[in-house]
Amino acid sequence: MSDEGIEAERLCATLPAGRLTARQERRGTTVLVALAGELDLDTLAPADEVLEQALAAGPARVVVDLAEVSFCDSSGLNLLLRTRLAAQEAEVELRLAAAPDGQFGRLLELTGAGAVFSLHASLPDALADA
Repeated sequence: MSDEGIEAERLCATLPAGRLTARQERRGTTVLVALAGELDLDTLAPADEVLEQALAAGPARVVVDLAEVSFCDSSGLNLLLRTRLAAQEAEVELRLAAAPDGQFGRLLELTGAGAVFSLHASLPDALADA
């Protein structure tokens, strides 16, 4: 996707011991949050902060790219469930991009949590109409 004509702000953060990287980018009325690495109890607080910042920016939509998440425990899943509720309260659409056969996609299928998210198989799909 070309950045031409798109207002983009980027924020990058590497969290505890390089185990999680978070990148935030504003694309018009959408904020993209890309997470890579391990999303677990140790990386939860900084990941929560990045997601809160995305919602606080007042976008119409937040897209969370989970394609590069190599591990996610129950605390990471709970963080995304809480983020979903916060997005609903703020009237912000929340979309997740996670390949069905990827680590996070399998976790959502196993727990049944995929039913409560707007889940997309790829980032381009999640950003469509954004």
